[in-house]
Amino acid sequence: MNKLISLLLKGLVAVLPIGLTVYLIYWLLATGEALAQPILLFLIPDVLYFPGLGLLATLGTLMLIGFLVNLYGVRYLVKLSHNIFERIPLVKSIYGAIKDMMMVFNLAEKKEMKNVVSLEWNGAQVIGFVTGEQTGKQLFGEQDLVGVYVPLSYQIGGITLYISRDRLTELDVGVEEAMRLALTAGVQSKPKT
Repeated sequence: MNKLISLLLKGLVAVLPIGLTVYLIYWLLATGEALAQPILLFLIPDVLYFPGLGLLATLGTLMLIGFLVNLYGVRYLVKLSHNIFERIPLVKSIYGAIKDMMMVFNLAEKKEMKNVVSLEWNGAQVIGFVTGEQTGKQLFGEQDLVGVYVPLSYQIGGITLYISRDRLTELDVGVEEAMRLALTAGVQSKPKT
């Protein structure tokens, strides 16, 4: 019986990551198509519509928005909308959480967030990401404290510590790999070669 359960678990471990990844990609593509299809059918004749056009239109719209956000006037409107969302009591909690989550996923692209460091915490070494060099200077002046984000395993969350730069050890590891190690509690999906 234990052998059967062991085989079942091995099969689950092999299939579940692939299945969930494929399903998530399918869900994202299908959602983009479903959201754009009614708008496209309103704008163009039914004859010109083909499956996948909604997804292409969604991707094109997102790229256009990304381009427009760089323009001065649009940037001001985006900042104004951020300020409005951050003032509405219930909305600011939801908006802040989504914004913070996007910041974590965008961690590798931020210029200030490229340093992966370790720091000693209660006798253990902890992986962290340098995030707030400028904020540390603003908050603590001449103390030379650096903001370090320490993610917690198996969840999107963590704590930010302001710690002396000399207590940090820079690690020779990429941000994505370090984030994966931290979020999965050090369990690696592939062996190092």
